[in-house]
Amino acid sequence: MEKRGSRVMLSSCSSCVNVLLIMCLMLLSLSADAYKNYTVGESTGWFDIQERPSANYQKWADSKSFSLGDFLIFNTDSNHSVVQTYDFKTYKDCDYDNNENNDTTEWSAANPSATSPVPVSISVPLVKEGSNYFFSGNYDGEQCKFGQHFMINVTHGQGLPDLSSPDEAAAPGPGESGDDEVAPDTIVPANFDHPKDIESDNDDDKEVHNRKGSSSITKSNLFCLVFMGFFASF
Repeated sequence: MEKRGSRVMLSSCSSCVNVLLIMCLMLLSLSADAYKNYTVGESTGWFDIQERPSANYQKWADSKSFSLGDFLIFNTDSNHSVVQTYDFKTYKDCDYDNNENNDTTEWSAANPSATSPVPVSISVPLVKEGSNYFFSGNYDGEQCKFGQHFMINVTHGQGLPDLSSPDEAAAPGPGESGDDEVAPDTIVPANFDHPKDIESDNDDDKEVHNRKGSSSITKSNLFCLVFMGFFASF
């Protein structure tokens, strides 16, 4: 009778372990598919090599994987612009002004007449698969020619978020400017708005909320990995 009870208990424990393992795998899968923020150049910011000799944006971009729904965060100043295009010729020529197609967007216009540049942070959503090109179009393309450019390939991933959802969240707010600390890539909500429509009043609350969400997922993943490793040792 005692052996039979032990077998039943072991069988029950085994079933519970299997259920927990499946739940952990599902959680890991969901977190892997989450949309992300990518801070361009990380602590270097978005500047040409005359200001930041160590800047190598193509090398930075080549180390990442980008999907629809992700955001690129450009931390720069008002003397540098952010131009996004899907046209290779526009990118190669570092020339935004002569673009004749409706495939180029200037997300942030530079202000070279300003006596003192001010910090600027721009959030750019990735909404089209394939090649996406970025450069600074200021000073007749001079900054672009001095290293302020890169290209990325955007994959489908989980596709664009459903903006019709009543639970949609805002796009990532502006990051902290002038901070030399590396800003890590972060998981963002499944939905976003156009970054130019962001209200700045609650940016701090949104940042805290995103940090909590990212931290929660990371801790859950770590627990699952430890849990799976523990039972794999038996």
